[in-house]
Amino acid sequence: MTLKVTDGEGGMWAVLHVSGEMDLVTSPVLRRRVHDAVADGRRDLVLDLSEVVFCDSSGVGVLIATRRLIRSCQGRLRLILPPERAPAGTAGPGAAARGRGAHVNRVLGALGVRRLFDVHPDVASAVGAGPDDEEAGPLSA
Repeated sequence: MTLKVTDGEGGMWAVLHVSGEMDLVTSPVLRRRVHDAVADGRRDLVLDLSEVVFCDSSGVGVLIATRRLIRSCQGRLRLILPPERAPAGTAGPGAAARGRGAHVNRVLGALGVRRLFDVHPDVASAVGAGPDDEEAGPLSA
C-alpha cells in the first residue's frame, strides 16, 4: 500500500489529508508535503490521519519532526485521530470506517508521545475555535 497526501483548507489552517501506510518507504512523502506547506508560508497545519491504516517508527518520527518544525515557526499543529476503538455495540454500517486511523492513535499512545499533540476527532473541530495556545488538546482517547 502507498501513502497519499491531499491538500485541503480550513480557513486559516492548511489541512493535509493522509491515507494509506506511514512507513520507512512512504513517510518521506508526508515530510516533503509538510515542508512544502511551511515553505509556502503556512504555519497553522492540520494533519488528518483518520485514513492511515498503519504507522511505524518512521511515521512517528515524521509527526514529531513536523511538531518541531511548526513550533520553530511559531505555528500550530493539530492532528485528526479517531478514538482507539468504536464504542461497544456500534457494529454495523460505518463501524469499519470508525476503526480506520485508530492504529496511529494506539501507536502514539503506546510510545507515550500522544500527549505532545493537539488531537481532534475531525477536521471541523480542529479548524474551529479552540485552545490555540495549549500544547495538547482536551480530547482523550
